[in-house]
Amino acid sequence: MIQLKASRCVRSLSRESECNKCELICPTEAIVVGSNPLPAINFSACVGCGACDAVCPNEALTLDDFSSTEFFFSFIEDSENLISCRKNVPCIAALNIENIISMALLKKEIVFDMGHCDECAIAHKCKPQIERNHEEASYILEAMQSSAVIKLQDVKYEKESSGEESTANRREFFSKVNLAGAIKAKQQFEKEIQKATDELVEHTLQKSDIALLKQKRITDRRKLFFTALKRVEKPEVYHIIEADELTFTSSKEIDKDACTACQMCYRVCPSGALSSDVKNSKIEFDPFLCIKCHICHDVCEPEAITLSPTYRVKEFFEPEVHNLIKFNVRRCDECNTIFSSNSNDRLCYRCKAEEEEARELWGI
Repeated sequence: MIQLKASRCVRSLSRESECNKCELICPTEAIVVGSNPLPAINFSACVGCGACDAVCPNEALTLDDFSSTEFFFSFIEDSENLISCRKNVPCIAALNIENIISMALLKKEIVFDMGHCDECAIAHKCKPQIERNHEEASYILEAMQSSAVIKLQDVKYEKESSGEESTANRREFFSKVNLAGAIKAKQQFEKEIQKATDELVEHTLQKSDIALLKQKRITDRRKLFFTALKRVEKPEVYHIIEADELTFTSSKEIDKDACTACQMCYRVCPSGALSSDVKNSKIEFDPFLCIKCHICHDVCEPEAITLSPTYRVKEFFEPEVHNLIKFNVRRCDECNTIFSSNSNDRLCYRCKAEEEEARELWGI
């Protein structure tokens, strides 16, 4: 069963966010992004493929019975290199691009079992996503000058099973219904009720979620990616690649004439890729922390922040913080508040707005 962590969804950071990747990838249209900022989920329609979890930039969606992070460690320890929906994943589309690259770097070769895709009911959305992930990961590995390969093969893996398996699962469930496991059983029962309800379930921010919104968080997949990069040799030449070929990170530029120093971009950035100092005198950017959620672009009214057309592979191996813009810091002539500006204004934004409103009222 899919779960939404509201505090991690980038749509909860701003109503201006246009992120709807989970809705676009869902093969059963179980996820709908409508007027409500947060996605609504029809748990009855959800098939648990995990594709939405993989494309979510900030890991807001998770499956109850599958964790890409846990799978990463178990797969790395496994002597085999086959990934199959009939063996170890709900669907190969449940693997995010960063974990795919990381596993390939450490295992040197991984195989995607595509043998069951043609007869799969969700292949119309999931199979193209698997192929896109394969193409992107292979491109990045080549740019890193890595010998690691990812293969698409029609293995058609089948797991040996006995007829007693379903009976054993039912017995295991009922054996847990005792005083010690009553709470867990109740939660599982409530989830089963949700699955049986064929309607969209709206999600809202709770008080506990609001408290977490301001926290800057590095995703687990990015941490694993960083760990994998530390365990491989650096390329002899750092290539520059096309930014359009990257779905999980980016480089950014700022139009210094258009920027108004409103502070919105780095305040809403969920990963801390965009940042400033205590005086708000600058905007700095760390490409390695960027999750390409696009929210900084969505909230920028003058559209001053843009994506760079290229990305340096060097940022993977030698991350560097870049200064995008510097501001003038001064005290407001009216209220004596310290403020930053990209112009020579002597009034802070609030006093300037009040003065403009007063002039409009007075007809000056």
